[in-house]
Amino acid sequence: MQSRSSRNKSISTGNQRASTRNKSVSSGNKMDMPLLIVVLMLVAIGIIMVLSASAPSALADYNDSYHYVKMQGIAAILGIGIMIFLSRFNYKIYQKFYKIVYLFSILILFTVLIPGIGLEVSGARRWITLGIQIQPSEITKIGLIISLAGYFSDTSKKFDNFWEACGIPLIATALPIAILYKVQNHLSAGIIIAAISVITIIISGCQLKYLLTMGGITLAGVGALLIAFKDKISNGFRSDRIVAWLNPWEDVSGTAYQTVQGLYAIGSGGLFGVGLGESKQKYLYIPEAHNDFIFAILAEELGFVGCLLVIVLFAILVVRGVLIAIRAEDVFGSLIAIGITGLIAVQVILNIAVVTNTIPNTGISLPFLSYGGSSLIILLASMGVLLNISRSAKKI
Repeated sequence: MQSRSSRNKSISTGNQRASTRNKSVSSGNKMDMPLLIVVLMLVAIGIIMVLSASAPSALADYNDSYHYVKMQGIAAILGIGIMIFLSRFNYKIYQKFYKIVYLFSILILFTVLIPGIGLEVSGARRWITLGIQIQPSEITKIGLIISLAGYFSDTSKKFDNFWEACGIPLIATALPIAILYKVQNHLSAGIIIAAISVITIIISGCQLKYLLTMGGITLAGVGALLIAFKDKISNGFRSDRIVAWLNPWEDVSGTAYQTVQGLYAIGSGGLFGVGLGESKQKYLYIPEAHNDFIFAILAEELGFVGCLLVIVLFAILVVRGVLIAIRAEDVFGSLIAIGITGLIAVQVILNIAVVTNTIPNTGISLPFLSYGGSSLIILLASMGVLLNISRSAKKI
């Protein structure tokens, strides 16, 4: 027979274990605070830089130096509200509707063709206006992440053959890319979608032999497209951008103008920058400096140190996102987390590479920093989903 002291010890041990479990459950309900803090810091830096970079053009276009920053501030407040809401909205609900989400993500790309809604800017139809201007491709990026995560977590799929493991996802990815190119002439968004899809397929656990086959098919497809559209590529604006990238100093007043002015801004910044608000290149030398080339203004005003700070913040965001993906309680949450994190990482890398002339100009914005209300709202919404996944993830 067990002694009273032994029973008391067992009860005490049981209570301790129960307490530990309760603490674990409680901590699991808390969102990832380091991620939230980093996101809010990036948004704050973005608003400050939009104010600084946009003031001259806002004054010239609207006779109001604060026009763009007021719009960005409103978007930030709205986006943060949506982020907080989605951080408390169970992400697992999306899994039930992943097919509908994919269909919506495809159909919304055609809205740019609707008269009175679609907007044509610089010869490309990439925007719609519904009270505010929205770029449908931004919604498609998030929608595709959810769709692929839902597909790879679908228990009715076996994924023991190339068709289910890679074939269907490849077709599902190629369709929006083709629409973006044909309907919106928006190849940069297609590149980002392709990168996100590849990351998701690899992380899903696809067998190496299928990945190699997928790589071969992709290379063959890209080669075929290059041959088919050889004349259009060699004679179009993309060809001019490649030439400007290879020899920017030979066309400083033409296609390479924005790139060269951006390099001047970066070079002027030095180690600590010329001072916040003291940029010279933002005075209409860099066209729309508050958009894709805001990193150049950041480099000029805050120097290498300021750039390093922003890059470190993005690195922390990516690390936290990967940790959330690793420790998510299900495959669906893990793949969404890695997809959203990959989206941020790819856009940051491509934007900084463009501004520093490492790759040709592709027209990709810098997440959280570049001006764009709808883009900021969608990014913050995606962060809300990521924070919600972190609530049920293991303690990080």
